Amino acid sequence: MDFSIDYEKLLPQIQEWIAFYSLHILAAITILIIGRWVAKGLRNTVRRIMVRNKVDQTLVSFVGSILYTVTLVFVVIAALNQIGIQTTSMVAILGAAGLAVGLALQGSLANFAAGVLMVIFRPFKAGDYVEAGGVSGTVEEVQIFTTYLTTPDNKSIIVPNSKIMGGNITNYSAKPTRRIELIIGVGYGDDLDQARMVLQEVLNQENRILPKPAPLIVVKELAESSVNFSIRIWVKSADYWGVNFALLENIKKSFDREGISIPFPQQDVHLYQESTQQKSA
Repeated sequence: MDFSIDYEKLLPQIQEWIAFYSLHILAAITILIIGRWVAKGLRNTVRRIMVRNKVDQTLVSFVGSILYTVTLVFVVIAALNQIGIQTTSMVAILGAAGLAVGLALQGSLANFAAGVLMVIFRPFKAGDYVEAGGVSGTVEEVQIFTTYLTTPDNKSIIVPNSKIMGGNITNYSAKPTRRIELIIGVGYGDDLDQARMVLQEVLNQENRILPKPAPLIVVKELAESSVNFSIRIWVKSADYWGVNFALLENIKKSFDREGISIPFPQQDVHLYQESTQQKSA
């Protein structure tokens, strides 16, 4: 048997094959590049339209991420078709591998489902200060699988969506107003009426305190070393920490001017000296 190769006939076939497939590969690469550009443009356009219509930023980010991902999937399918891969025959293979992939990506699927639930029920929105998933910070963006938070000291925290939805969520920005409660202790030897009057004057000087509900100053408890006043006031949520810090400073300064003491934990030590006669006995 003659196994010799006729290179004169084979070379044109190779050239024809290279020319045919190189064009398809080039077309597939072009589809990927242009498709990725189109996906980004479509995402940005939808985001601009939603922002123009004053849609919540959380929903804008989530819809943009979903749209970008779905568009890229179609682009990849089109590129595979271009190089001759029958994607319809791949459906059966993907279906058979779907169970294994689903088991392997349980965490990602849970994060995706949690992200959808957050968009639907909206426990918070972009800009809210929340405590969720064991961390706290300002919500920057909710994506398909994760949520981005920024801490007060400007650290970025990426939290899986499933961890947020699987625990308690405290939204400090959900309500327009918040209540501040301060516990201020005075000495047992101080005049309670004078202390109450000084506290009231400090509150009157703070114009960020809301008139309704009215501020409350009451004696909360007779503690071991102090008489504790409870001060309860209402402020706008944005003014919470500013008012809290200002009141503490002004109360201390006012008490110092009026001679009112603020007790602190202390321990008295009594020393007894035995006489020499007692020791010899």
